[in-house]
Amino acid sequence: MKSKIVECVPNFSEGQNQEVIDAISAAIRSTNGVSLLDVDPGPSTNRTVYTFVGNPDAVIEGALNAARVAYKFIDMAKHKGEHPRLGALDVCPFIPVQNVEMEECIFCARKFAEKLSAELKVPVYLYGFASEQEYRKTVPQIRAGEYEGILEKVFQNCRLKICTFHCVQSKCTCSITKPEWLPDFGPAELVPNWGATMAGARKFLIAYNVNVLGTKEQAHRIALDIREQGRSKDEPGKLKKCQAIGWWLDEANIAQVSINLTDHDVTPIHTAYEEVCKGAKDLKLAVTGSQIVGVVPLRAILQVADFYISKENLFVLEEDQKIHLAINRLGLNSLGPFNPKERIIEYMLPDDDSGSLVNKSVQDFVKTVAARTPAPGGGSVAAAVAAMGSALSCMVGQMTYGKRQWERYDSQMRRVIPVMHEAMKELLSVIDADTNAFNDYMAALKLPKETPEDIVMRETAMEAGLKKAISVPMSVAKAVSKLWDPLKELATIANFGTKSDLQVGVKCLETGVLGAFYNVIINAEGIKDEKYKNGVLNEIEEYRTLAEKGCQETLLILQERRA
Repeated sequence: MKSKIVECVPNFSEGQNQEVIDAISAAIRSTNGVSLLDVDPGPSTNRTVYTFVGNPDAVIEGALNAARVAYKFIDMAKHKGEHPRLGALDVCPFIPVQNVEMEECIFCARKFAEKLSAELKVPVYLYGFASEQEYRKTVPQIRAGEYEGILEKVFQNCRLKICTFHCVQSKCTCSITKPEWLPDFGPAELVPNWGATMAGARKFLIAYNVNVLGTKEQAHRIALDIREQGRSKDEPGKLKKCQAIGWWLDEANIAQVSINLTDHDVTPIHTAYEEVCKGAKDLKLAVTGSQIVGVVPLRAILQVADFYISKENLFVLEEDQKIHLAINRLGLNSLGPFNPKERIIEYMLPDDDSGSLVNKSVQDFVKTVAARTPAPGGGSVAAAVAAMGSALSCMVGQMTYGKRQWERYDSQMRRVIPVMHEAMKELLSVIDADTNAFNDYMAALKLPKETPEDIVMRETAMEAGLKKAISVPMSVAKAVSKLWDPLKELATIANFGTKSDLQVGVKCLETGVLGAFYNVIINAEGIKDEKYKNGVLNEIEEYRTLAEKGCQETLLILQERRA
């Protein structure tokens, strides 16, 4: 089972004083159980974004350690910068990364806010999934008015120009609070050196800036057009889940459209980039690449690659090549090198996969199967054999594609090869999933059965474990079922020199389905839910029949072919 990993991305209002930036970094690094992945200072914004990961308790402590240092060295009364800000620790989001649900990140945000406010006596607002009030869910809603507007936000009769911290403390007539803007934790007052902090739980936010050769005002015009908020309620923007402003990046002597993508499944990076390019073209401005601030999920980069592969009718299969394409098309190296190993979060996480079956050598995998243990067993082996079958089929396609002798088949290969490649990746993931499902069932068997309640809980867990143990081999059969038509097409046109490779691959795929069939049958014996049992038995029989027929037909095509 993979360990729990939460990401924390605190934004501190200091991007110019390297000693302070380094001191905050050191505080995070010193926290047990935390890995600091990235530190991204911005002199013009006077803001630094830190990214670190760890277990839930560790990231809370890491954020507190960083905040303690910031409290000593950052004075918001003197702070100036291009980026909007509410406090010294402006925002502190907690994001689920691995084996963690959003509810646990909400707990992290609330626990951090509670501890921070109690120790430093500062106001903290909850946002994102941690907030229960719709009118203060987003950072822009809470940060409206910024640091300078905190008094006006919190107090009903505040006369901002003459009010001071001491005025509020002395309980003058302007110190009546607005209930709707009281902080969730901490005092309802201005802490001059700190301001206020926003702590939240959210999905992965991508901080993304597009470079524009124009003015700050022109960049902001583009930002107003694309951001969800738009220019006003009557003029909403083009992109959902998108926040944006225009600013000037003094150190690069360019303007930027600075974007926060709060859900990259709704608005992917490439969509934001393309919209900025359209806006710049309308204003007769040049776009010269873009910049990702902090780290980014692998899937977000692959979304970019898939978009340009489709748009330009390209043929790219491998993950590293897709990443290279995305970097190139977005111009992510424009202001500094974009190193995937240092910027893509999956490549930066601590490795806890050393014991997984797919990471073993062939020799170690075979010896592990041969050991005197019930798992890994037939299910994992069936998935491995099927993965090898799809890999061989993919190889045959690639040995045909791009060669002059068979170039008339290139368009067909572009359709067929990706199907085999995706099946191979899917089947590889099932190798460990089958063993994990078996272990879950064995854990259910060991549950206590002393009381009637124990017996019910144990039987429920066992039934759930068996259903999971059935779903895994079923996914093997389902993945292979999508390959038979492409395989027959491949057998008809493939490089004839790879005939035997495809024959072996086809038999491996059939064997994988047979292995899945036998595993479903034996696990279904323990299922009490008759409707479910009959359904899966009928389904797996259909896949077995399809595999037998598909294998025979494909082998016949190969047998009858002549070079």
